[in-house]
Amino acid sequence: MSRIEEIRRVEGEEQPPPSTLTWSRKYSARLVVSDVIIVIAVIFLTQFFYVGPSTRYVELSGRLAVTPIEYTAVSVVLAGAWIAVLAIYGTRAPHHIGYGTTEYRSVIDASIRLLGIAALAAYLMKMDLSRGYFLLAFPVGIALLCLERLVWRRWLAARRKRREFSANVLIIGSEVSSSRIAQELAKQTQAGLNVVGVCIPTGIAGSHIAGTDIPILGNLEQLGSALEASGADTVLISSSDEVPPERVREISWMLDSGRQHLLVAPSLTDVAGPRIHMRPVAGLPLVHVEMPKFEGRQRFAKRLFDIVGSGVMLAVFSPLFLVVSFLVRQSGPGDVFYRQERVGINGQPFGMIKFRSMVDGADASLLDLLEQQGSDGTPLHKVRNDPRVTPVGKILRKYSIDEFPQLVNVFMGSMSLVGPRPQRDGEVALYDDAARRRLIVKPGMSGLWQVSGRSSLSWDDAIRLDLYYIENWSLTRDISILLRTVKAVVAPGDSAH
Repeated sequence: MSRIEEIRRVEGEEQPPPSTLTWSRKYSARLVVSDVIIVIAVIFLTQFFYVGPSTRYVELSGRLAVTPIEYTAVSVVLAGAWIAVLAIYGTRAPHHIGYGTTEYRSVIDASIRLLGIAALAAYLMKMDLSRGYFLLAFPVGIALLCLERLVWRRWLAARRKRREFSANVLIIGSEVSSSRIAQELAKQTQAGLNVVGVCIPTGIAGSHIAGTDIPILGNLEQLGSALEASGADTVLISSSDEVPPERVREISWMLDSGRQHLLVAPSLTDVAGPRIHMRPVAGLPLVHVEMPKFEGRQRFAKRLFDIVGSGVMLAVFSPLFLVVSFLVRQSGPGDVFYRQERVGINGQPFGMIKFRSMVDGADASLLDLLEQQGSDGTPLHKVRNDPRVTPVGKILRKYSIDEFPQLVNVFMGSMSLVGPRPQRDGEVALYDDAARRRLIVKPGMSGLWQVSGRSSLSWDDAIRLDLYYIENWSLTRDISILLRTVKAVVAPGDSAH
């Protein structure tokens, strides 16, 4: 029995799950089956409801004659081609399934490319296809394929929390970088990178990496035995100082091709995939990072999205506004709406509107309450078990209903649907240089840290998530955050107060 097996037995740790090759094949097989079912169902149901149950033909015009082809034959070819392009474009590749937006983008990209190819083929062959049949099947199919991936992703995330369907990762590098990466991967179990051990320059088998319960399997020269003992199928190089290029090449030669994988973590943090491009130059794998842009069409698209979204929601929720206004009025003396000055884009103040959830004149006792709980010196002011909140206000705050009037702020342009939460002057005065970057975009009704833990997050975690959002903004991410906001509002959990 090896030293690492003795350690695992003594500490009661579970043995690592099967290799990447095993779980990826099983998961890919599930995706293949569900993809085939959805594509065939969409194509043939569209044919049945749009073209009709009776036999109909598509005329294929040639130079000498017109050849009739049954719609069923067209549907068979189209379904087969759709299933094929989903495989060709790597929509089930292990390195991006279950995490991030690449999986969804690959499904959409493959389907749209097929649509273009099919339209071009129909034009060149002069096929008299029904436009409704042709154009209806693809949007419905793309939507259902993305929904299917979402359902499978939830299933996969639940199993990855139990260390199933994940790659077993052995980290090598400095102790500081290895500890940081190990802790981040432990938080993001849905990424499917389960750290089973580390090798550091001064590593002694039997100890643990700082801040985790992950065992140290030895030093950098003991990588081979550490791989065998831990059952890792992936090696992650956490820092380049301790692992020079020549050593990286030797490690790649050591790994079993097709069964084991090599990951290299660059010295970049909080940079999303769309901003990163690989540029091989003279044998060097250079990483090109695009700088974030906050002007032009990006601002126009975000503002248009805010106007349309807030306008629709104001119209839909107007009956709710009337009911809540009545309940707030009955909760005690004071105005229905509470207006407070907050700091917006570029440090400009504006009046943020909320439903009143506290007793009248609650601001006068804020500083005393913050001093009592010892949080008066932090930018994230939040009074725990706030005695100023009314019974009605507790319900409004738990489900974020008190924030709904900010739709008016969004429609008028002082706020956005998604962005860093606006704060008071006193909180902004405590900002450091990093935190001040929150002010280069409009504040939002919801944001990335609101859907990632709400009040349970520390200020450092909140600012890190806000900066990640600002640096990697996209309209797709805004839509994703809004959908997660709906879930957080409907099922707020213990982090909402």
